[in-house]
Amino acid sequence: MNCAISGEVPEEPVVSTKSGLLYEKRLIERHISDYGKCPVTGEPHTIDDIVPIKTGKIVKPKPLHTASIPGLLGTFQTEWDSLMLSNFALEQQLHTARQELSHALYQHDAACRVIARLKKERDEARQLLAEAERQLPAASEAATANAGLSNGKRAADHGEQGPDAKKMRLGISAEVITELTDCNASLSQQRKKRQIPPTLASIDALEKFTQLSSHPLHKTNKPGIYSMDILHSKDVIATGGIDTTAVLFDRSSGQILSTLTGHSKKVTSIKFVGDTDLVLTASSDKTVRIWGSSEDGNYACRHTLKDHSAEVRAVTVHSTNKYFVSASLDSTWCFYDLSSGLCLAQVTDDSEKVDYTAAAFHPDGLILGTGTAQSIVKIWDVKSQANVAKFGGHTGEIKSVSFSENGYFLATAALDGVRLWDLRKLKNFRTFEFPDANSVEFDHSGSYLGIAASDIRVFQTASVKAEWNPIKTLPDLSGTGKATCVKFGPDAKYVAVGSMDRNLRIFGLPGDDATEEDS
Repeated sequence: MNCAISGEVPEEPVVSTKSGLLYEKRLIERHISDYGKCPVTGEPHTIDDIVPIKTGKIVKPKPLHTASIPGLLGTFQTEWDSLMLSNFALEQQLHTARQELSHALYQHDAACRVIARLKKERDEARQLLAEAERQLPAASEAATANAGLSNGKRAADHGEQGPDAKKMRLGISAEVITELTDCNASLSQQRKKRQIPPTLASIDALEKFTQLSSHPLHKTNKPGIYSMDILHSKDVIATGGIDTTAVLFDRSSGQILSTLTGHSKKVTSIKFVGDTDLVLTASSDKTVRIWGSSEDGNYACRHTLKDHSAEVRAVTVHSTNKYFVSASLDSTWCFYDLSSGLCLAQVTDDSEKVDYTAAAFHPDGLILGTGTAQSIVKIWDVKSQANVAKFGGHTGEIKSVSFSENGYFLATAALDGVRLWDLRKLKNFRTFEFPDANSVEFDHSGSYLGIAASDIRVFQTASVKAEWNPIKTLPDLSGTGKATCVKFGPDAKYVAVGSMDRNLRIFGLPGDDATEEDS
């Protein structure tokens, strides 16, 4: 008798108590374990429903076609043909699967593009809604508060200042001006009581500064750190690169916290907003971006501001940490509300056309200093957006401007070097002739001045008549001969330097290259 499944004589025959059919034991057990039913009748079966049959040992006769060499060759040929047919079928299935996968990936890519477009439209709609909400209560008030400007006028009032000139600017309202004035009064009062912190690095310590570390933060194919800022409370350094990215670097751990990508051209300026999680970047792609940290610790772009029609060279944050200014080569500077990203005023100077290359708020917040490509330094009254003073004498564009914490001194860097200005008498009282000066920076206490040119110079600040003595000359170890930016760390315990290579360099006391205890 033959197995009901294989049709061959079983080696271990068993019979079903329900159907009475004969099976090979291993075949029926496997079928029952997989399907739980009889393969012929379809009745439910278990292992207990099959009974083994005792028989004598069965010797299977060899098939006739395997008894000769021609028969074996025929068998091999048949097996080979079956294998080829099976392989062909598998290739067909693989081709079909690839087509289906390609179609699925195309659909996924199209869906991602649609989602990105919808997100962009949503963000634009939110920005327009915020602008509309601010226009309703502030329109009438702004028209009164900003009438009668003489020297500096908003570009939007003239309607012919580029593609964004048609946008209605609300102006800096009386409420905002009151907030700026109150902040100025508070900071001025504090400055009178201000003392140099005892934890400030001494002159002897600065004289011993040497390079502690070098960190390759930017890409090798487009090297160059163009801008820098330091968040003193967390000892985090932000750098803006020619490679279109900005990098947030934790100095104490030596790790990159986040890389900000989104600009299409070099990042010309970068600023932290107080002790918040916000970062501002300006770029040659004509935009300003506001970045904020997300739940995963990375930074995402919250607003992309496109109010300028040319390269944006600088951003500077007001002391309230609620407003900021951007300066551009389109001959305007913009005053923004930080929370909404709304441009409240876009200012130009009707008396002369200049392209703005640098900007910084006075520590008290009611004065704005701007540098221009025409070698002129302009001082603005923020409340009225009027140009109240201007300084000439430089050669080449103004690369950097920095106010001292004492509120009296302004330092400017240009092609011919660095000039110091007395804001009380509105005159230049000292000049440092360092060709191709790219950056100038007072430390937070106003005790030291750093200059980045072909090397890095650190000076001790003094009065108008006293000598400003050099303390330390730090070499530019990048090999490019051009240090682009310099910043003092917390309590001037270290100096951070960016150059035209991709490395951030830290100079400090030997042995202080780990965490700073006093910061």
